[in-house]
Formats: sequence, structure tokens, C-alpha cells
Amino acid sequence: KLCSLSITMASFTANKAAQAAKCSSTSLAPGRAPAPARSALRNAYTGAFGSVAPSSRPCVLDAIQQSRRVPAGRFIASRASVVAQASGEKYDYDLVIIGCGVGGHGAALHAVEQGLKVAVIEGHDIGGTCVNRGCVPSKALLAASGRVRELKNQHHLKAMGIQVGAVDFDRQGIANHATQLAKTIQGNLARSLEGLGVKILTGQAKFVGPHKVKYGLPGRVDVGGEVSARDIIIATGSVPFVPPGIPIDGKTVFTSDHALKLDWLPNWIAIIGSGYIGLEFSDVYTALGTEVTFIEALDNLMPGFDKEIARTAQRLLIQGRPIDYHTGVIATKVTPGVPGVKPVTIELTDFKTKKVVNELEVDAVLVATGRAPYTNGLNLGSINVETDRRGFIPVSDKMEVLDTKGNVVPHVYCIGDANGKYMLAHAASAQGISAVENMCGRPHVLNHLSVPAACFTHPEVSFVGVTQEKAEEMAKEKGFKLGIAKTSFKANSKALAEKEGDGMAKMLYRKDTGEILGVHIIGLHAADLIHEASNAIATNQTVQDIKFNVHAHPTLSEVLDELFKQAHVEKPASAPAAKQPVAA
Repeated sequence: KLCSLSITMASFTANKAAQAAKCSSTSLAPGRAPAPARSALRNAYTGAFGSVAPSSRPCVLDAIQQSRRVPAGRFIASRASVVAQASGEKYDYDLVIIGCGVGGHGAALHAVEQGLKVAVIEGHDIGGTCVNRGCVPSKALLAASGRVRELKNQHHLKAMGIQVGAVDFDRQGIANHATQLAKTIQGNLARSLEGLGVKILTGQAKFVGPHKVKYGLPGRVDVGGEVSARDIIIATGSVPFVPPGIPIDGKTVFTSDHALKLDWLPNWIAIIGSGYIGLEFSDVYTALGTEVTFIEALDNLMPGFDKEIARTAQRLLIQGRPIDYHTGVIATKVTPGVPGVKPVTIELTDFKTKKVVNELEVDAVLVATGRAPYTNGLNLGSINVETDRRGFIPVSDKMEVLDTKGNVVPHVYCIGDANGKYMLAHAASAQGISAVENMCGRPHVLNHLSVPAACFTHPEVSFVGVTQEKAEEMAKEKGFKLGIAKTSFKANSKALAEKEGDGMAKMLYRKDTGEILGVHIIGLHAADLIHEASNAIATNQTVQDIKFNVHAHPTLSEVLDELFKQAHVEKPASAPAAKQPVAA
């Protein structure tokens, strides 16, 4: 869901190029010509910033290279390029990546940084689902609709002394904003790859044996070919999952792929599923005047959230808005309608008894029931690999693909939604970097509990680690005391200045060791605030380590500061006694 890597990629492309150039000059096998470093840097800067005056370009490049000093020998330790020759075998590339979404793109950049010759094979659009049909265009819709919601909230504005007249919007203009943003980011990603010498091959890929991949497009004889590589990463992503009995017509019954186009605004829409995707689209639709009905199979809305956060989210994101819901039911039959002429009918069946309990008539239906891996057509049998029953490719903790007997398939990795470990764009990128580290001979395992998640509603929801319910189970099983620290946005000066005091944050930790188990936030800019906590978990910092961090005042970051300072860890019996206060 998060895509900050792709949005900021153009600005640091030249940094990657500088490191790749240094890597190439120190770690290439004998006989391989070094990459044209200065040309790659020039192309990267041109793609990221437009033309740069020749007189200023060397100074800019020198400044960038000096700003990220590379320790001596860092790249010498990297695995040498194997394109020229490796164990008697010759390959076209060191690494071929099947799929170029955020995960494949992140893996490619890191591989180039290690001095590897890289090709990506993409059958659709550079940037994959996230950039073209997911988190990037949806953020554009949320940004525009959020402005509309804010400007229409006269009570909120009046509290700050602001008066506005009638607020109107152009539906097509909002849709165009989302489309243009996706195109811009897609272009930035493509230029960043091209600037570093990554070969972009067009087509749908499949294995034809170890180290070999064939690619092409149906009905196109001018596109395609076969390439070989020492290592191959599968990064094919996912597609919307549509339950049985729901025909998609793309007009009145559709998935998020269609909804992002914002072709029309129905008066009443049913959203099947109340996870991230459903919540975000409910935020967009209600801001633009559409009534929403959630249909959720489980007994509670937002079933994947921490329960306390879900209750708060229901108060802030559901109540007070034109939203109702049906829980504990599934849509067993959906009949498409005609926009403005014939409604969509939905048959609701009790999830437990399997009996039909209701029928709804709405203008449109958005199916937001999650995503399914896009792994068909890879010809995995040629490398003795099978997907599980849901279509995911089995992998080890190091992202190595496993065969039918559970053994590692040499030199084949799978990252992102295709392996099902954590279906978020930034998780895919982190997995791609981890895979490259492992293929370069530096063992690495990504801690998925350190990967943050966010829902970009108004207000936002974010979390990292485990829920309170899971933490309580862990405490009971392992016999430790669970610490819980909480704070409210109403105690934050910056939030009050914005008249945005609704929201809370809480941290779960071990009282014996100070280990951070999870952090959950709902409130203004929660998606930005979560990273201090996620990075603390990733670097194994305890609450004792971070409670002395200093936060600027007044800022929203002090919400986290309050959590950290509230945490109290039990002192071991052997610890020296603290000095006692002496003042009367």
C-alpha cells in the first residue's frame, strides 16, 4: 500500500549511480568492461532534474559523491560480476527480475549498486500495481477528496476563524490528477533504471529451465526473446481477488483497478470488504457525496486492525458519515446493473449459517476483498516448483524459492505479493534488497514485524508489529509482563493548533526487557509518525534506548515521545538502587 520509495526515487537516482560506478570499478570480474559511470550519472540527473548546465554538473556530482562516503572495501566484498564467466557458464546478465513494480525496482537499484548487470522484464507498466493501479493514484484521489471534505467542514473552519463559500469540485479533474500522478511516477522509475544501465525488456516471462527465461507478448512477433542469468527474482505482484458469484463488468460492479479511474460517482455504493482498500475508498466516496454500505464477512469491521484502534476508527471514519454496514455476511450473488437506469442487486448470506438473510439494491459495488498473487504462466514446473493452494510461491526467510520437497532452488528468489509474506509495496522493496544481499553472499533476513503499514484515510491509521490481542497471547505463552503505554492527540499542541485532536497512539512492550512489540496510531499524519517506531524495531532498540530521544516542539512527533516516556521497564534485582530524593 505505501509507495514512498517510488515517489522520491528520482531525487536520489544519482546517488545510486555514483555508488554503482564505484562498485563496478572495484568488484567486476577480469575482462568485463566497467560501466560508463559518468554517462550513467549524467543520464540519471537529466531524468531526475532535467538538463543541468555543463559548468555546474561536475560540482553537483562531486557534492553528491562526497555526501555519501563509501567505506573502503565495501564493494570489494560484494560478489563479483558473473557475466563474463562463472563456473564455466556464461550468462547474459547477473540478475534478471521478472516484474518491475516497486519490489522489482528496489531490487534492481540495489543490485546495480553491488556492481551487477541487471535486466527487468515487465509485461504491463513499469511501477506495477502500486504506481499504476494502487497506492499512488489512490493517494491522489484521497488528497483531492480530503481537501473537499475539509473545505466543506464549516464547523471546523469556523473554529479557526475561517469562512468559505460554496465548495464544488470537478470529478474528471480529480480523476485526471490521479492518472497524471501515476504517469509521472512511472516515468521517473523508468528513467532511474535506464540512467543506471538496467535493461528493460517488454513481455510476459516464463522459465524454460534453470537460469533461463523466455519472454514475449501475445500476438506480437516483434517483441520477445530468451535471456539467461546467474540469478533470477520473481516479482510479479498481485491482482484484485474477486470471490465466486461476483461478475465484474467494470461499470457497476468493479474492483479497485476500475474505481481509481473515477469514471462516475454513484449515489450509493456497496463496498465488499472493510480492510485498507475498502476504508480508503469509503473516505474518497463519502467526501465526494456518495453514500456507502460496507459488507463484511467477519463479525467486526476492520478485522485486521488492533481492536481498540478499530473501535476508534469506527467512531472517526464510519459514524457521522453517510455509511452503514452489514457484518457477518457474504455477498453470494451480485447482479450488475446499468448506471443511472438499473440498480445492482446483492444477495447477502449469513457467513455462519449459510442462509440468505437479505438483499440490497445499490447503484454500484466495489469489490475490495484483498488481492491474489499473479503467478500463472511462469512455467514453474520447469524448475520443479509449485504454488500453494492460494497461488503463492513458497520461499525461505532469505526469499529463496523452495521446490516441491521444500528444498531451496539455487539462484531463484521470489519477493513481494507473489510470495504472500506481507502484501505491501514497501515490503516487496525491502524483500528485494534482502534477496540481492543473499545472492551476493551476505546472509540477510528481513524482520517483517518491523515493516510498517498505513491506511490513508482522514484521519490516517498506521501500525507496526503485533496487535494488543497478539501481544497478550505472547505474554501468556512466554511468561512476561506486558507493558502498554497510551496517549491522545488531544494532549499534543500541534494537533490542537490544527483543531485535529481526535486520535490516539499506543505502544506494546515487554516490561522485563523493554522490547517493543507493536505501535498503533490513529490521528493526523499517523502514516508519517509510525516510522520512528518501525525503525526502532528494525534496529532492535528498546524503550530504554528511545525514551531519551529529543523531539522538536511543538510537533506531532511528540505523540511518539509521550509513548516512549510513559514506558517503564522493571529493573533487575541486581541493579543498583537509585538515589532517593532529598527535598522536603
